[in-house]
Amino acid sequence: MRRRFLSLLALCSVLSAGACVQTFDATTLGVEATMASPPATQAQGEAFRVNRKAVYLLWGMLGASKPSLEEALASQVAGTARVTDLRIKVRSRWSDVLFTVLTAGLIAPRTVTYEGVVVGQ
Repeated sequence: MRRRFLSLLALCSVLSAGACVQTFDATTLGVEATMASPPATQAQGEAFRVNRKAVYLLWGMLGASKPSLEEALASQVAGTARVTDLRIKVRSRWSDVLFTVLTAGLIAPRTVTYEGVVVGQ
């Protein structure tokens, strides 16, 4: 009995190791995006900040909805413009934590914030 419990616990640990994971890939954006400006220079352009929600189910084991970096930047960039100083923050706001506690972890929302500077419009 104890051996089965430990096996089940190990399986849950392995499954949850990849839980609440989101991958951001800049190669498929269709627009030039950099994480930082060259040293000793400040990016000149229009700053933006976009918040989106990611929702995970079953204590983070399944992703119900994940925000798209492409969609978030599509509303900011047009033509030959590029994005620089791109920052992506994934965090739990107090409302996210409250909702997770109220649902006993069955639904776990996270707030994803995209920030950056649009250059060359």
